Amino acid sequence: MLEVQQLAVNYRGVSGLERVSFRIEPGQLVGLIGPNGAGKSTLLKAMLGLVPTAHGSVKYCTCPLCQHLEQVAYIPQRSQIDWDYPITVWHVVMMARTRQIGWFRRPDKAAKVMVSAALDRVGMLDLKDRKIGELSGGQQQRVFLARALAQQADLFLFDEPFTGVDKKTEAVLIDVFGELRAAGKILLVSTHEWGKSLDSLDRILLLNQRLIADGSPQQVMTSENFQQAYGTPLHQHIRQDVSADLFC
Repeated sequence: MLEVQQLAVNYRGVSGLERVSFRIEPGQLVGLIGPNGAGKSTLLKAMLGLVPTAHGSVKYCTCPLCQHLEQVAYIPQRSQIDWDYPITVWHVVMMARTRQIGWFRRPDKAAKVMVSAALDRVGMLDLKDRKIGELSGGQQQRVFLARALAQQADLFLFDEPFTGVDKKTEAVLIDVFGELRAAGKILLVSTHEWGKSLDSLDRILLLNQRLIADGSPQQVMTSENFQQAYGTPLHQHIRQDVSADLFC
């Protein structure tokens, strides 16, 4: 189980995250929803120790998460990645196996099979020798999804994976998330996009510096909660391809 307790982050005396608490059980796909600047990326980074925290703790299997980072696959926002770095698709995904095979050792057959399978699952094996910067946004996102799969982690943290991707990539992401959930993995996916991806979530954490609501999509996405998070009416943000049943 992943347990976040009273997690808070301050930037030069200004609160970026206000004592957020939640738990996620194995086999759950949880959406982290909120407007731009709500603290979604800050929360993910604070959980991993990438930004300093002012208060709180993050535990995985009753121990500090920092002791289990080899079991965590973290995919940051695409805007935080240097796409000009001269590296191929194959080597991006193979980096997921570096911890296991060592920095100065050649990949063994098992690692190559694992990387090939991950790339094939997301439909990118045919482009394995292409430079990562030559790909479309959706293709780049699928490569990093493949890297997460190749890592064989138990906890997956995705920061805005649906932003700027094509319909094919969106479908691949949703399908793979479902497979990981069925395998008993823990997934926390931040997004401000409104689409059919919401229908696949077990729970939603609605965030704007503080945790406004935590529950099923139907429980969380009410007009009152949405007004608190976004400051605008819910109907202004619903896309036509979102199931109307979600917002009854």
